Amino acid sequence: MDDTKNLAEKNTMEIILHAGDARVSIMKALDLIGTSDYQRANDLMKDAHKKLVLAHRLQTNKLQQEAEGKKIAYSVLFTHAQDTLMTINTEYNLVKHLIKVFEIKEGKENDGKK
Repeated sequence: MDDTKNLAEKNTMEIILHAGDARVSIMKALDLIGTSDYQRANDLMKDAHKKLVLAHRLQTNKLQQEAEGKKIAYSVLFTHAQDTLMTINTEYNLVKHLIKVFEIKEGKENDGKK
């Protein structure tokens, strides 16, 4: 049982870490909007997306276990991880949209290929 709890805590911490790493890339991308460096901003957003996907998969695995009937103990840490992931996912969506808006405003969009 202890090994199961430790694995669950490890996976929960990985959600927070991947989401946090994504936030770093997102904030760097946001800074690059100010210098009109949209290519680098988009590259950072791709990196952030990969990290968010990893975090989301870990979250989904835990939720699927509970949906399959496995007893999952309530965890404040997991609740925090979900909150962190949701918040950073929202930041991702907003910055992604801002990049597009500023590209269009400056006429730098690549014929809609982004």
